[in-house]
Amino acid sequence: MNFYHGKPEEDVSINLTPLIDVVFLLLIFFMVSTTFDTTSQLKIRLPEASQAQTQDPPRKLNLLIDAKGRFFLNSRELTNSKSATLRAALERAMDGNRLPIVIQSDADSPVQSLVTAMDVVSQLGLKQVSIATTRPIE
Repeated sequence: MNFYHGKPEEDVSINLTPLIDVVFLLLIFFMVSTTFDTTSQLKIRLPEASQAQTQDPPRKLNLLIDAKGRFFLNSRELTNSKSATLRAALERAMDGNRLPIVIQSDADSPVQSLVTAMDVVSQLGLKQVSIATTRPIE
């Protein structure tokens, strides 16, 4: 007995052409985006050197003026607020080098203390002077 349903059976197949295109595009993408090892064509032997000296980070002086007008040089309080004391402390800390200096003055400190500090810094010939400030909180 032959039962015929009226529809012929279709051959089911998967088209691989789009899959192959995607694979080739990925291959091209990774080939283009890969960094290649650039070696020199000339074979040379580099000279040897002793262990390289690391440079110390550039030093700077931090001068802090508190609300009472007292001076703190690199976190050490000076004995008094006179310009001669500040000058001697700065000369000792500089050790003959022209170092940058950052002046941090309290908002409530006397203006005379800041003027004294800037005057001493100017007399010592320091050119890299910064005055630290903060932004107002909004």
